[in-house]
Amino acid sequence: MHYKLDVMAEKGFVVLKDYDGPAIAPREWESLEYMDWKSGGDTNFAPLASATGEMDCRGFWDHGKADKYGVWTSNCQIAPSLVNYVGKIGGNYGRVRVIKLNPSDEATALRQLHLDDNNRLNPEGTGWVVRSWLELDDTAGQSVFILREDKEDPSTETRITLHPGMQLVIDTQRLWHVVWHPGPKPRYALITSWESDKTIEGWIKRELTGKKKRQLQGGRPERTASARTQSAPLARP
Repeated sequence: MHYKLDVMAEKGFVVLKDYDGPAIAPREWESLEYMDWKSGGDTNFAPLASATGEMDCRGFWDHGKADKYGVWTSNCQIAPSLVNYVGKIGGNYGRVRVIKLNPSDEATALRQLHLDDNNRLNPEGTGWVVRSWLELDDTAGQSVFILREDKEDPSTETRITLHPGMQLVIDTQRLWHVVWHPGPKPRYALITSWESDKTIEGWIKRELTGKKKRQLQGGRPERTASARTQSAPLARP
């Protein structure tokens, strides 16, 4: 058995408060070195941390490792604010990447629903690997994260409307998922693999909205995952 976070047990995901740290300039993610790597649509990825520190989008298992103990790549010199964001959280990270997702229509996006292979080679008794998202740039209020318990059953679906600065944590090995991004410009987001442990649990609890904290303390259940919170400082210089 792996250690899993109680806060993720009910739905397999949690929406956090918007990022409210130091402003991150768009030039950081726009200037990165991207690789042509397809996952969940017409995508390119800029590795910030990989299994070996090389510019590599492959799974850590190709190097005999679980998706933990990532090594920073040369891209980290271009995006110090994104590196600091990960470092401040303080957990055991694996893959750290910026995704560049080109626009698609809804039908095309739904065909790309997929599960991630986060826990291959992950030893029993250690923390389950989940992923976090920090939304950087998109069509605010139009890009949508689509999550399903059952790929073929829309009744198991949750849709989360995205906006820059939004933070989410998702068990993407449990939930089928894809982002529908209508464009017209690409959507960018920072994706980080995390080992579930007390550090990540503490970060999530600190970053929960007041509404979600009340729910965990016995309040009314959440009715929607798409409520917008305070805007984050991701403005262009």
